[in-house]
Amino acid sequence: MRFKGALYRALNPIYAREPRSGRGAQLNGGRFNNRGVPALYTSLSILTAIREANQVGSLQPTTIVSYKAEVDRVFDSRDEAALAAYGMDAAALADITWRDQIKSSGEARTRAFARQLVKDDYHGLLERGFVHGSSPSDLNLVLWQWADEASSRLIVIDDENRLA
Repeated sequence: MRFKGALYRALNPIYAREPRSGRGAQLNGGRFNNRGVPALYTSLSILTAIREANQVGSLQPTTIVSYKAEVDRVFDSRDEAALAAYGMDAAALADITWRDQIKSSGEARTRAFARQLVKDDYHGLLERGFVHGSSPSDLNLVLWQWADEASSRLIVIDDENRLA
């Protein structure tokens, strides 16, 4: 599918000056990227972005960034048949034990799935948010490829140059 619209991130203020870097995910890894691989974890709503960035404990200082996005080759994980073709299902995507899987076997199913999507030239993954308080309408778009180019355009909305 092609995604065109607004995206939001709730960033740790440390990364606020580099809202397109993917550095936090690169340093730590995430559900859909290995450590060392940059990724942008974005949401389709501001509230979803805040929930995703503050999953544990109390609300921490957070910088909200919005983007205009036009991204080709997005895998829509709401398509059960497409997921099944990759040996995945909604329960596997939502599995909270992905960190435990890495500790026990060195690999999380979600990371292996994402790596295959990248090999298959997907630029991103549209997936449901699974954090506490999320509903099926809370969607995230994880990006592995983004640029200023038309096929993976991601433009930071910062008309007043506040992030400079």
